Amino acid sequence: MSRASSRLPLVLLAAVMAAFLLLGFAPKADRFTWFMENVPVIIGVPALVLTHRRFPLTSLLYGLIALHCLVLMVGGHWTYAEVPAGQWVKDWLHLARNPYDRLGHLFQGFVPVLIFREVLLRKGVLKPGGWSVVVLILMVLGLSAAYELLEWQTAVWTGSSADAFLGGQGDPWDTQWDMACALIGASLALTALSKTHDQFIHSLSTNSFNMGKDRYGQ
Repeated sequence: MSRASSRLPLVLLAAVMAAFLLLGFAPKADRFTWFMENVPVIIGVPALVLTHRRFPLTSLLYGLIALHCLVLMVGGHWTYAEVPAGQWVKDWLHLARNPYDRLGHLFQGFVPVLIFREVLLRKGVLKPGGWSVVVLILMVLGLSAAYELLEWQTAVWTGSSADAFLGGQGDPWDTQWDMACALIGASLALTALSKTHDQFIHSLSTNSFNMGKDRYGQ
């Protein structure tokens, strides 16, 4: 593993933490909405830190996860319905709603499907091929459905305080659109990045094997 590659996770972690502090210091959204939108970051980043030595991920995946964290943190700072970049796109394309929420759900499919893919392939649970694509797509749809159920129950428990977290913007089909965007994101990731992802996995496995030989003097 090159020196730059070995330092990349630390660099990305520092960047994510800096963005988290900056966007979380005085969010435009209320603190409850900010917290709910950032739950994946608050849980996921420490989990990656704790498992890095035992099960490091590819640098490709760490980079995509950092980008996904940024998308979540920006949405949490302004709420998805009020992100300025989304407002610009809304005005530019004459849309009925801020589309940043759609971007967030595209990432909800794009990045998790590669996380599932990497872990399951490296653990030998899945093998490359058509059936693995089906399984991975279904896993992403299950994750998306679980997130929609979380949003629903949050609204039931907290009432109107969850309106910004739901981010429906008056669309009666928002839940279906969210899941469709996750499906599209997962499909795009598998179509565009599977071969590249395989190369990163192979490189990581080769480096880990060589490090093991060096460690035990074999």
